[in-house]
Amino acid sequence: MLSITQIELYRLSVRLKEPFITSLGEETSADNVVVKMSTDAGITGFGECSPFMAVNGESQDTCLVVGQYLARALKGKDPLQIKACLRMMDAVIYGNTSIKSAFDMALYDIASRHAGQPLYAFIGGDPSRVLATDYTVSLDEPSRMAADAVKIKEAGYPAIKVKLGRDGKTDVRRIQAIRAAVGDDIPIRIDANQGWKIREAIETLKALAPYHIEHCEEPIARWKFMKLPRVRKESPIPIMADESCGDAHDAARLIRLGACDYFNIKLGKSGGLHNGLRIARLAERSGILLQVGAMLESRLAMTAFAHFALCSPNIVHVDLDTALMFSEDPVSGGLRYEPGGRIQVPRTPGLGAWLEPEQLDRMEKVTV
Repeated sequence: MLSITQIELYRLSVRLKEPFITSLGEETSADNVVVKMSTDAGITGFGECSPFMAVNGESQDTCLVVGQYLARALKGKDPLQIKACLRMMDAVIYGNTSIKSAFDMALYDIASRHAGQPLYAFIGGDPSRVLATDYTVSLDEPSRMAADAVKIKEAGYPAIKVKLGRDGKTDVRRIQAIRAAVGDDIPIRIDANQGWKIREAIETLKALAPYHIEHCEEPIARWKFMKLPRVRKESPIPIMADESCGDAHDAARLIRLGACDYFNIKLGKSGGLHNGLRIARLAERSGILLQVGAMLESRLAMTAFAHFALCSPNIVHVDLDTALMFSEDPVSGGLRYEPGGRIQVPRTPGLGAWLEPEQLDRMEKVTV
């Protein structure tokens, strides 16, 4: 039996190279929280979350506060008993899936290191699968978005993701400009981030049909999920649930409704790897395809997402580009981004990503 002896919470803030703009707002920095979990066996686990107030109702500040409640509850507990630790966190406080995902990640790092397995092997992943991330065009004027899309194509990424959701008619012009600039030989994926009204979504998706769109993420407000089956039925473009699919309960409800063709699994929404795996198993049984996505995590959490992306044949897309938008990289080890968006996952035991002491010493810290 192992025992958790100490948990440290760090405030990780990194400016982005340029603003990242969606229908939900503009982000200029990643304001994250890193969890470092130590044990009496000398095994240390790392986790990270990127709270997004508009999506999961958390901020860096709330995560640092709630994280202390969770840390006090877990101190002295066996980190190898992951389910019991997760149940304990849920008993402490409802929701707060972002900070819980960082604790979940640290627990899985410890458990897979203890087992002597890379994280993907510990969760049943297939290392022969090839991962390649798309790259995202932020919301802007059509001409600027088209120019950014050309750069993405020239860099060799397998697909272009485009942020939409601010006025359907203008969104159509945005896609027209992008498709004219990049041609027809590269997939385009769109994300409205809940920005359209129901009729607007249907009309916009129909207008975008000629432009060979691979899928559309979260076209309408997530609380209108009961209307999502109608949008899916009338849309010529496959629908992906993102903000409306947080945990396995959301996923099961969307399956019963026949609301979408894809789920976008983000561990910061699900509460971590354990609950993300539950969504993946539901999707496999129901024929739902999957994408693994991210908020604004560094390569630390992004490495966990890449391990997770190897866990299911239904995971057909990965959207793990945001760490590439950082102005600096504080992470040691971890996934490697290769030309064309290809991702190489560490083969060493555990997560395979960490922050060195000199990096951690630069950050504000709370110790439990």
